[in-house]
Amino acid sequence: MKNILGILLRSILFEKYFIEESCDVVLMIIEKANSNDLDEILDLQKLSYITEAELYNDNSIEPLNQTIDEIIEEFQKGVILKAFDYEYGIIGSIRAVKSNNNILIRKLIVHPDFQNMGIGKKLLSAIENYYISLYSNIEFYLFTGYKSSKNLYLYRKCGYKEFKTEKISETFGFVHFKKKSNDIYI
Repeated sequence: MKNILGILLRSILFEKYFIEESCDVVLMIIEKANSNDLDEILDLQKLSYITEAELYNDNSIEPLNQTIDEIIEEFQKGVILKAFDYEYGIIGSIRAVKSNNNILIRKLIVHPDFQNMGIGKKLLSAIENYYISLYSNIEFYLFTGYKSSKNLYLYRKCGYKEFKTEKISETFGFVHFKKKSNDIYI
């Protein structure tokens, strides 16, 4: 099992992490993505959402069918962070956009080989800290499928509170979460 060995502060918002993998030490950096990263992030997104599609028996879910033009538009309207490893490339990402005093978090993804190592939690924390450094009195919103038990567990563990369920069909629905910025301590 890969364990986090230590943390080095890169800046007030983005950090470097050492992760032990057998005898190797991997350096992961969380930072803002740039436009050259979008193809790799989109490929990672499609890889990461295969398990969600299988869980719901639905290959038509939006993350599997998003186009490069759509991710470019998200990049232009919001913030995309990446978790980068020098050996493996981009191993995780998260994106968000501000709407009034609300931050809408979308598509927290981690490469399947790096899941359950705390990377998703670190990406979520990084996007929260990014927006808290710019704005006060904001709320964060996100959602996930109602069968996505790992996502539900992560969001609750990170202090998000369920406030709404949304039935899409007889076999599919979303659970919506929110968290106030004053509930976050940097």
